[in-house]
Formats: sequence, structure tokens, C-alpha cells
Amino acid sequence: MADLAGLIEQAVVGLGYELVDFETSPRARLLRVFIDRPVNDAGGPRSGVTVEDCAAVSNHLTRLFEVENVDYDRLEVSSPGLDRPLKKPADFVRFTGQEVQIKLRVAAAGEKGAAGPLQRNFSGTILGCSEDQLRLAVEGGERAFALENIEKARLVPKF
Repeated sequence: MADLAGLIEQAVVGLGYELVDFETSPRARLLRVFIDRPVNDAGGPRSGVTVEDCAAVSNHLTRLFEVENVDYDRLEVSSPGLDRPLKKPADFVRFTGQEVQIKLRVAAAGEKGAAGPLQRNFSGTILGCSEDQLRLAVEGGERAFALENIEKARLVPKF
């Protein structure tokens, strides 16, 4: 699967998009690809992914999979949605200032510190990210989490 993920990422990036996530069903019968537009060089607001973008990537991947003999039944290409998952350190940097929900692999001290119960789920605003730590503004102050301990992270949509 690592080779398939690399093949998909190379193709998506080559078309001018960012590969956000890639999922497969058991035995890779369903391939689900989530794309986004990369940050533009001017630093302006990014536009969302359109149906035409998804169709273009889908058509390209279909031809590529035929050439590479990738066996699958169904391919889905879509945007990551408003609750976009954050996977790489660059994602956390890109969305600094945004609200995020994270789930930890190993529970950490909760909002009441060492006196309170351990918890795995936290919500807060991204303050920054280094190569190994995410800093969040949470209720009651600022917290730092090791990136390797973050199981899932998603943006919180604003309506």
C-alpha cells in the first residue's frame, strides 16, 4: 500500500493539488482520495476544491491505475471537507489560529492538570507547531502535545 500511496501522491501533486488523505477498504477494492488546493504563494485565501477538480484527478488516476495495473473496484476523489484532517506538521502550521479537535494515542493530564482525570480528547486553537510538538490554546491555558501522540486531528468548522 505504501507504493500505491506514493504513486497517488506523486500524481495528485503533479496536477497541482495536495494529497490530504488516502484510504482503502479491505483488499483495496475501494480507493478513497482526499485532495485540497495548496496554499497560494501570495498568501491569500485558498479556494475550495470543485467538482471539476475531483473529476480531473479521478480521470487522471483512473488512467494511471490502468497503466500501473492497480486492481480496484471503485475510486472516490473528494475534498477533505470543512472538518479537514490534519496529518503533517505542515498542516498544523498552515492552519495556525484555527480551532482544532485532537485525539491522543495515550491519555494526558486533563484540564485540571495532574489532580484531574486523564483524557484523550482536547479542543483548542492552534498556536503553533514545531517538528515534534503542537501548541494549543485550550480552556485554562496553553498545552503542548507531542505530534507522535496525536492519533487524529480535525479542524472545527465555523458556520
